Amino acid sequence: MLDVTNVTVRFGGRVLFDEVNISFTQGNCYGIIGANGAGKSTFLKVLSGEIESVKGQVNLAPGRRMAVLEQDHFKYDDYPVRDTVIMGHKRLTEIIEAKNLLYAKTDFSEEDGLLLGDLEGEFAELDGWSAESNAEILLQGLGIAAELFEMKMSELTGGQKVKVLLAQALFGNPDVLLLDEPTNHLDLDACRWLEEYLLDFENTVLVVSHDRHFLNKVCTHIVDIDFSKVTLFQGNYDFWYEYTQLSLRQMKDQTKKIEARRKELQDFITRFSANASKSKQATSRKKLLENLELPEVLQSSRRYPFVNFTPDREIGNDVLFVNDLTKTVNGRKILNQLTFTMEKGDAIAFVGENEVAATTLFDILSGVSEPDSGSYKWGITTSQSYLPKDNGSFFDNKEISLVDWLRQYSKDQNETYIRGFLGRMLFSGEEALKKASVLSGGEKVRCMLSKMMLSGSNILILDDPINHLDLEAITAVNEGVKAFKGSILFTSHDREFVQTIANRIIEILPNGVIDKRMEYDEYLERRGEFLSQLG
Repeated sequence: MLDVTNVTVRFGGRVLFDEVNISFTQGNCYGIIGANGAGKSTFLKVLSGEIESVKGQVNLAPGRRMAVLEQDHFKYDDYPVRDTVIMGHKRLTEIIEAKNLLYAKTDFSEEDGLLLGDLEGEFAELDGWSAESNAEILLQGLGIAAELFEMKMSELTGGQKVKVLLAQALFGNPDVLLLDEPTNHLDLDACRWLEEYLLDFENTVLVVSHDRHFLNKVCTHIVDIDFSKVTLFQGNYDFWYEYTQLSLRQMKDQTKKIEARRKELQDFITRFSANASKSKQATSRKKLLENLELPEVLQSSRRYPFVNFTPDREIGNDVLFVNDLTKTVNGRKILNQLTFTMEKGDAIAFVGENEVAATTLFDILSGVSEPDSGSYKWGITTSQSYLPKDNGSFFDNKEISLVDWLRQYSKDQNETYIRGFLGRMLFSGEEALKKASVLSGGEKVRCMLSKMMLSGSNILILDDPINHLDLEAITAVNEGVKAFKGSILFTSHDREFVQTIANRIIEILPNGVIDKRMEYDEYLERRGEFLSQLG
C-alpha cells in the first residue's frame, strides 16, 4: 500500500532518521512513537509529501488515496462545517466545483454536455450522491450536533474544530490515513467512537499519539523512532514496551557478565604473567581478554524522569469535607451545591465533559478562588499541593534561572539539593540555568512536578497533569502518582492514567453528580445505568 525505501531526513547536521525501509500494508494500524524531537510528525510529513527527504523515496500504490489530519485549525474558517468535511476528498471536491461551474453557464455547449456526463459518472463512482449524508454520519459520531452543520468553521470552538477536521480526514474511506495526535482535545465519547471506527477500518492507518490506551486499543504495529532509526515492531504499545524493557535488561545482564569475565582474566594475567610455569596460560588469557567485546549500547533519545512524591506526614481519618459548594463564572453556574466527603486513601478522578467544573473546584480547594456559597474543610493533618491546568502565572516574566525559580519553594536553599530535584525531571547541568520565562509547555509541567515533590504534601490536586508531556514522562508521572501514599484529586484525558490510579469516580453533570467508588473501566461500562438513575 505505502512503501518507504532508503529514506533519510536531516535538519542541518542532525540526522533524524537514516536509510528507512518499511512497507505499510492494508488492514494494519501503525502507532508511531519516539521521544519529543525524535521526528514523529516529520516522518508523517515525509510520507504525505509535505517534506522532502534528503534521499530515498515514498511510493503510494497507484490509484490509492491518502488523507491527512489537518493541523491548521483556521484553514477552513470561511467554509461551512459539512463542506469542510467533504473537502477531505480532493478529487470529489474538484468534481463538485467543476459541475457547479458547468451548470451555471448560460452558453452551455455540446462539449460542456459531454464533459458534464463524464463528471457525473465519476461523481457517482465516488459515491458523491451520499457525500453529505456520509459527512453528517462522521460528524454525529464525533459529537458535532446537527445544528452546527451549516455554520462556518470560524464560529466553532477549538474542540469542535478538531472534531470536524478529524471527520474530514476520515471522509471517503481513504486508502492510507495519517493521523497526528487525533485524540488531542477529544472528549471521552469521541475517543471511544474513534477507537471503534479505526478497529473496523479496513485500510492502512499511521498514527502519532501520546495516549497509551488508544495505542493499545487500535494498533497492530508500533513504529519506533530512536537511535536515528525507524524500527517496526509487531503488536501494540504494551507489547513494544515490555519487549524493549526485557531487551534492555538482557543487555545489561550480558554486560555485567562480560565485565566480570574481563576482571577475572585481568586478575589472572596480573597475578601470573611473571610466573614462568603460568606464562603460557597468562598469554592465552591475554588473547581472550583482547577479543572480549562488550555489546554496543546505543544512546537512546528517550529520557525517563524520576517522579516520587513523599509525604512529610501520614493523613489522619479526616481528609476533606465539601458541603453545598456553589460557584458562578461569567453568568454560568459551574458548581451547584456540590457535596462530597473525601476519605483517607481516596484517589478521586473527576471525569466527563464538564472540565471547567473540576478546574473551578480545584481552584477553590487550593485557595486560588472563593465559592459563592457553601463550604469546604480540610482535615488538620492534611497538606495540599496543586498542579493547575494553566500554570503560566508561575513562569510569566520570571527572568530567573530554574534553580532560583525552584528555590522559592524549597525549605532547603542549598543549590545541590535543589539541583537534585530538577535533575529528577531532566534539568541537569546547563539545563538547570535556563530562564523560567522561556520554557515549553512540557518543561513547565516538569518544573511544577519538581515543586510538588519538594512540598512533602500528603494531598495531590492534579488538573490534567500529563498534558504537554511525552510518553516517557507520562509513564514516569503515572508510576509516581500510582505509588503515592497520600490521597489524590485529579483529572486527565489519558484513560490509562485514570484507570491505573483512581479508586473513585466523580462526574459533575448539569442535573446532578455521579459519585462511585470503583475503577474507571467499570464506571464506563455502567455509566448509562448511572445516568438513567440520575434522571
